[in-house]
Amino acid sequence: MASRIRNSLLVVANVLIPIAILIFASGFFPYKPFLSGLAQYESLEYGAPPAAPFDKVIFMVVDALRSLISNGAALPFTAHATSPTITMPRIKAITTGSIPSFLDVILNFAESDTSSSLATQDTWLAQMKARGGGKMIMYGDDTWLKLFPETFDRADGTSSFFVSDFTEVDNNVTRHVPEELMKDDWNTMVLHYLGLDHIGHKAGPRSPNMIPKQQEMDGIVRLIYENMEAQDYLSSTLLVLCGDHGMNDAGNHGGSAPGETSPALVFMSPKFKDLMQTRQRFEVPAPFEEEFEYYKTVEQSDIAPTLGALLGFPIPKNNLGAFIDDFLLFWPERNDRVQILLRNARQILSVVTATFPSFENDGPSENCHHLSSSVDDLACQWRSITQGLVGLQANEQDHAVWVTAVTKWLKEAQDLMSGTASNYDVKKLMTGQVIAALASVMAGVAAGPFIVSNLKASIPFIAICLFYGIMMFASSYVEEEQHFWYWTTTGWLFLLSIKNLRRQPRKLWLFTISSIMILVATRIARRWNQTGQKFAGDPDIARTFFSQHRLTLWTLVGATYLWNLQSLASKGFPRFPQILAGVISTLLATAAITFKLAFTNEDSPELLAGIAKTMADNDTGIPLVLRARLVFIGIASCLVYTVLSSFSPPSKRQNVPMRTIHDLIVLLLITQTRATNIPLMLVFEFQYSLLSTLDLSLIEITTSTLLLQQTSFFALGNSNAISSIDLSSAYNGVDSYNVFAVGVLIFVSNWAGPLYFTSAGNLLLLKLWKKDGVKRKNVWGNHITLLAIFIASSLTATMIACTILRTHLFIWTVFSPKFLYTMAWSAGMHLGGNVLVGGGLWSLGKMLS
Repeated sequence: MASRIRNSLLVVANVLIPIAILIFASGFFPYKPFLSGLAQYESLEYGAPPAAPFDKVIFMVVDALRSLISNGAALPFTAHATSPTITMPRIKAITTGSIPSFLDVILNFAESDTSSSLATQDTWLAQMKARGGGKMIMYGDDTWLKLFPETFDRADGTSSFFVSDFTEVDNNVTRHVPEELMKDDWNTMVLHYLGLDHIGHKAGPRSPNMIPKQQEMDGIVRLIYENMEAQDYLSSTLLVLCGDHGMNDAGNHGGSAPGETSPALVFMSPKFKDLMQTRQRFEVPAPFEEEFEYYKTVEQSDIAPTLGALLGFPIPKNNLGAFIDDFLLFWPERNDRVQILLRNARQILSVVTATFPSFENDGPSENCHHLSSSVDDLACQWRSITQGLVGLQANEQDHAVWVTAVTKWLKEAQDLMSGTASNYDVKKLMTGQVIAALASVMAGVAAGPFIVSNLKASIPFIAICLFYGIMMFASSYVEEEQHFWYWTTTGWLFLLSIKNLRRQPRKLWLFTISSIMILVATRIARRWNQTGQKFAGDPDIARTFFSQHRLTLWTLVGATYLWNLQSLASKGFPRFPQILAGVISTLLATAAITFKLAFTNEDSPELLAGIAKTMADNDTGIPLVLRARLVFIGIASCLVYTVLSSFSPPSKRQNVPMRTIHDLIVLLLITQTRATNIPLMLVFEFQYSLLSTLDLSLIEITTSTLLLQQTSFFALGNSNAISSIDLSSAYNGVDSYNVFAVGVLIFVSNWAGPLYFTSAGNLLLLKLWKKDGVKRKNVWGNHITLLAIFIASSLTATMIACTILRTHLFIWTVFSPKFLYTMAWSAGMHLGGNVLVGGGLWSLGKMLS
């Protein structure tokens, strides 16, 4: 009866975990309210709105530009992109001028999602469509089509997540450009090139494909610009070239590193030549700048009000951007300049007063900087600006002073609104925390008798849960979480070694050697990938060492495949003759390694050397998608055969199949792992093999599994930053976007290490269960209950930290991404990996034993 109650508590606790996540997330990532409708020009005493110097715009989204800057035809900037630096929220910022919701991080991965549409919001695209004068056309990333349904008259979209391709995605855009440049029926052309971003995801910014791709983009810019010079109907066309985000040294983005938040922004037109004669020439190429601030820094949201003035439409209602004052040179008349800045200021004022009802327009305007709050300071400065307008009409000398003051006010208002906390639903936040805490308590009650009876052995596990929860309240510890797991795992393995030496002193040499080797293996894993924030760019094995020692890389990769092949051939397929089992294993391993060679040859050819390069160069031409499918089908077929054949009469069984299933899982994980990380799987196998030689109790197996899951996750190069998500293997075996298939492949490739130790931990549990010929009760139940305690308690701690620190400076760059990762660990790794996969393997192992 007591056992049934504990099992029921465990089930309920695991059911409560996703419920807590959904409720908390709905309160933590709400959609931000916005002012509906299109903005209209406000009547000012300075007359009609200033004439626009341009009537067409070509908005080209791509990374990197060097040409056209030196001859004065372009005005370059560094556009600061706030976190999260991924496509959907950045497009929202660029088109609305506002700050997007962090929820867009999740929606960005849902290719078919339309709930984040901007169809009812005011954007510069909506303003251009309402202004008339031509059709709206778009070619490239289909994110634009999801965000702006029924906006474009001609369009051809491409999936932004099909990162395996960086040629056709761009050719599909470029093929339309010459034809469209010959037409005069449009006023807005949006081109979004994906190839450069895909190269970054696949092989990083130093890929040999990067320079040719940049040259290709330069060629397209040249084609457009030459047509702007040659065609009269394009003479008043503005070409805007920008990046929606940058990338870090690993080629990823989503975080707040300088390389990710500093994309290029260039305005181009032949009209700039005369306008910019008085400006200082730009040095091309610009000197190296570690923070990537090569030119004057503006906010990405500044694009919207700047386009409004340059193209002649009202600034979008929800805009928080400031007009880029470098373009005031287009309007020599003083009243026109005042209008442009005043309209921008009044539009932002409407957003500020809607957010802060206490904002006072009337009152004194002296000693503004001595006020207690930023809102009062901003209100005081606004009163000073409006009073200064009276003097402008009589005294032209004060014009420059007023322009400086209003420009400063725009930036301070922008900073104030950018730092304003989101409209959190505190009731939902508290409800989510209570449910997560309840799950922790229920799992704790279920594990209570086991922990009490093993109290001394449980102290390390309890300490890990406690200290990890406390760590969630410090941003620096969250950013560098890997060090907690590295040092804790090392200490734990050392403690295990001492314990086993005391338990069996007769095996002193065996345990001593095993202990030293497992600690060495753990140290190697720690140095494989430098991750986190502080040391992310430091030398490591995966990127630094292997780039200079390619033969060593492929020797280790080959050794990993051979280890897996040897294990499969010797222990798998028990009903087949040994020779046939070896042939099947060899065919499967050959298909897997040739796929990885072909994949690397397409992805990162600079990593190939020696026999690996020879094999890749002699490729048979089989498409990568088909190769991956053959590997997946082969692994699945062998898994099905292994399971079905194991249910034959006991007299015909020649081997226990769980090790074979483990080897097939390892081969799947290797297939979903970058080439530079494949040897880590051999290190993990080494760690498991050494652990299996030790005499471990249940609590020791669970603690080891937990620690090695976490350590392996970071060792593979992951972190708590969105930018560390690896998309390079997201399309293995997939020829078009499928949200479920791609989602599973992304999860498996990023959580390959933890999934490995789910399978390896299961083998250790089965070994303990069958120890001394006595099949012990509730081994897996106690194991999963302890893991549920850690997951539920860490989820609770993360939720509390996010709630308490929701006004913290780093809430969107540190704590929000951490919560997203906690969601993935809780729902994906724990419920999907430990409970479903681990539970399935455990049940199968029991039936076959």
